[in-house]
Amino acid sequence: MSKLNSTRKSSTLKTNQVTVGENAGQVTDMAAAQSSIALLRRAVLANLLWENIAYMDGKSVTEQIKALIPQCDPMDVANLTIEARTMQKLRHTPLFLTVEMCKHDATRPYVKDVLPKIITRADMLTDFMALYWADGKCPICNAAKKGLAEAFHNFNEYKFAKYDRNAEIKLRDVMFMVRPKPETPLEAELYKKIADRTLETPETWEVLLSMAHTPEEKAAVWTKLITEGKIGGKAMLMNIRNMQDAGVPRPVIEEGLKNLNGTMLLPLDFLKAMRMSKGFDREIEDAMLMTYQNLPKLPGKTLFIIDVSGSMGSITSSGSVFSRLDQACSMAMLAANQCTDFELVCTAGSDGELREEQIRIEYPSKGFKLFDEIQNTRLTVGGGGIFTYQCLEKLRKELGNKIHDYDRIIVFSDSADIDVSSWGSPNRDKKPRPFGKYNYICDVSCHTHGIAYNGVWTAEISGWSEHFLTYIAAYEGLENTFAE
Repeated sequence: MSKLNSTRKSSTLKTNQVTVGENAGQVTDMAAAQSSIALLRRAVLANLLWENIAYMDGKSVTEQIKALIPQCDPMDVANLTIEARTMQKLRHTPLFLTVEMCKHDATRPYVKDVLPKIITRADMLTDFMALYWADGKCPICNAAKKGLAEAFHNFNEYKFAKYDRNAEIKLRDVMFMVRPKPETPLEAELYKKIADRTLETPETWEVLLSMAHTPEEKAAVWTKLITEGKIGGKAMLMNIRNMQDAGVPRPVIEEGLKNLNGTMLLPLDFLKAMRMSKGFDREIEDAMLMTYQNLPKLPGKTLFIIDVSGSMGSITSSGSVFSRLDQACSMAMLAANQCTDFELVCTAGSDGELREEQIRIEYPSKGFKLFDEIQNTRLTVGGGGIFTYQCLEKLRKELGNKIHDYDRIIVFSDSADIDVSSWGSPNRDKKPRPFGKYNYICDVSCHTHGIAYNGVWTAEISGWSEHFLTYIAAYEGLENTFAE
């Protein structure tokens, strides 16, 4: 990830400390006090902006982000914005953060350096302006002008033409406002084409398919795109079923998956492709593992605890097909492949009886089969929330002295901890006692505060990118060779 560097001393800005947390939509006293940048990271990295989530609505999250930005060190905000794009692969969220940075004297100077790093698609130039003018047109600050002008150098004619649409804000409109300076005669000619809207129509898969009418013609187009290496990674994954329907030969589809460019793909993208297509599970799984082959290996014994409670079945956003449990399963599947030795426990329980239930999956599989094994436990353990304290205490009792064998515990949850949030719980004032050398919670929600009780967990990781392994490896001093 590209970060901004500074020669100034560490910030002495006092971050706002929260004294209460929100758990399963309720205010509790035990949630850890977290700094403003920790809260901002949580809201940003585990959220699909402007969408409703289980315990908070999208508007609440965006208002929280707006309030937290001026309370944070400006460089921290800048680096978080870059991380949201380059590591978490969010698109509108980093643009929204940058728009908010323009509104504050402390963060505004960083905008000119952040924008060229996060604008990796030409349509993000117009998306930024749409967000900037969301409340009505107004002058653009100089820092944004400089950043947008620099971002124009990120693209060639093909990439500009792909997104030169007849929208309310066009690429030429942005160019006229920020006036990027061409660095070569070729770029000068390119900017003239943008101004005149005479960019050459790109030979994208969308354009080529629009000219194909019969299955035979469509099969020929898909074959051409794959054999000539002209199809992007996401387009390849999302169109396997269309290729099958058109009659593309199996070896050609296999070639496309083998040569997949997965730089900006999430594990969930591979899951969606597997569910949509038929007969290519193994090849899709291989493509995913190849994409992430340089992720760090985690030595020793790892215990996965997967929250399979009712709230984990919530769809992440109104435009998504994935649940929180899908997110947790995708991360667990990826981590299982990277761990030397791992064990898996699924947990939920009964909210009414305030009782935790858990199932240990003996010899858990690796790959997509692990999804089914985790999902199948839900009928047995109940649909209540996670009972973190009870879960860990039961494991302590069952394992005895073997608890010292675990190098790390990784809990995948959405922070709906009934042991803490229920007023009638006898464990309300008890903190969980994880027993690994390192103990992590990967939170796939974006509630204001999670269950990273102060002094209990090694770290709380917000979001569902494959880079949670990178974070764990870095924290434990392990080498990471993964590159975008």
